[in-house]
Amino acid sequence: MSSRSVAVLLPVKAFHQAKVRLAPALDEPSRAALAIDMATKVVHAAAPLPVSVVCDDDAVAEWARGLGATVIWRPGRGLNGAVSDGVDQLGVDGIDQVIVAHADLPHAVDLAWVADFDGVTLVPDRHDDGTNVVSVATSAGFQFAYGPASFARHVAEAGRLGLAVRVERSARLGWDVDLPADLVTPDWLAS
Repeated sequence: MSSRSVAVLLPVKAFHQAKVRLAPALDEPSRAALAIDMATKVVHAAAPLPVSVVCDDDAVAEWARGLGATVIWRPGRGLNGAVSDGVDQLGVDGIDQVIVAHADLPHAVDLAWVADFDGVTLVPDRHDDGTNVVSVATSAGFQFAYGPASFARHVAEAGRLGLAVRVERSARLGWDVDLPADLVTPDWLAS
């Protein structure tokens, strides 16, 4: 890795509102506990890089500070606005490269390697639909477009900006949890 300064940005929704699509399998307290557990794993996977959590919830901010993360408070911005604001803030703070990682990656163990490329690194979900992890220069002007089919939109955005793109399909970082079926970890990933 070059001498660029790198940080991880983690957008985190209020834990009590997280993972509503898991309601058929888990009650609200269980979903909140799962969201906290997964987000904590992602923060630990960021080590030794500094972590900033972009949020608009007091409990999330308290959790983040308890783990040594910096809190970027952005109320009412939605996911794309919050991530864009967080990247902009990190750029103002002197960070050159940011790794945006979602908080629902229960098998994340290492994130630092994602920043070892000079262009944009995209780690899609295991369906090649969503974008679980993105690494991009804070100065790139990258427009985030999360939601269904975000992976294709993020590839197109890198192309629009003329940035080199590296796609990394990672079993661990590609496994996110959105639906009850996602709660069952296949044997090949558990080992």
